Amino acid sequence: MMNFNLKHPKDWVTITAIDAHAGGEPLRVVLDGLPDISEDTILAKRRYFKERHDDLRRAMMWEPRGHADMYGAILTPPTTPDGDIGVLFTHNEGFSTMCGHGIIALTTVLLDTGLLAKSGNDPIVNIDTPAGRVSATAHRVNGRVDSVSFLNVPSFVYALDEVVEVPGLGKIRCDIAYGGAFYAFVRSEDLNVGLGPENFRELIDKGMAVKNAVMKSREIVHPFERELSFLYGAIIIGPPRDVSNHSRNVCIFANGELDRSPTGTGISARAAIHYAKGDIPLGEKITIESILGTCFTTCATRETTLDSHRAIIPEVTGSASIIGRVEMWIDPNDPLKYGFMLR
Repeated sequence: MMNFNLKHPKDWVTITAIDAHAGGEPLRVVLDGLPDISEDTILAKRRYFKERHDDLRRAMMWEPRGHADMYGAILTPPTTPDGDIGVLFTHNEGFSTMCGHGIIALTTVLLDTGLLAKSGNDPIVNIDTPAGRVSATAHRVNGRVDSVSFLNVPSFVYALDEVVEVPGLGKIRCDIAYGGAFYAFVRSEDLNVGLGPENFRELIDKGMAVKNAVMKSREIVHPFERELSFLYGAIIIGPPRDVSNHSRNVCIFANGELDRSPTGTGISARAAIHYAKGDIPLGEKITIESILGTCFTTCATRETTLDSHRAIIPEVTGSASIIGRVEMWIDPNDPLKYGFMLR
């Protein structure tokens, strides 16, 4: 085996990361090479990076180092006294407020690589996200993380049984709910679309049509945070391929990204909808498939409130795998150094 001693000019930016996936959805966990973010709160850190270093986000997420559906996690020190770590989640369009598959994959990376030292078979990792505190419990088997369960931020129904006029599709029924981000939920039969890999392109087109139509038809307002007041995506729900599961859903978010996983924040919002409609009691778990057939489970653990909204604390469980270590170089003379995206 050849021994390569790789070098590059000192003026090149070097960014290192661990790549993983949860249910097929990628997560690039950035370890080193980014500027320090000294702001006191996670939302302020998110705003600072978005305003001053968005070129680095594009370089890490877009081609040629990433792709249109890449997803990332930028680690920060915790901003709460009992927090273990802070995180900014990023994607092709910008920065999200919370990410369920990201929590599952990040917890797995932190513990299985030794970045965070926690003993026991079920260690708890307290993560500060822009949407609030998320507590993740890793379930170890033979010393490695087999699955991760996390208690999400309060999740609630924003609107039920609304009708929105979608260009090219007509009047479509939808629910809107929050699970760390706001989503519009529609039925696959109403869009006349399947939920398999063969429907990939059609799902993106119709999902974005729904998202854009809902955004134009109404304002989305978070009870406390202006920066959380936007519709993140559309989730298309249909029957499962495996009849032992509850259902299948596909999330289209950001600038036409399609989530390969069942979407942790999305099924948190679904748990709030099902509980509000009386479909599930507290503690009853439902298993939801992704476009790939990978599964997360969710349930409503308890009731709470968020301002005037009746809310729940959802729990989501899933598994992740680590797939590699990445060292990215940015040559200042490269005309495409900050990436490009073809969708």
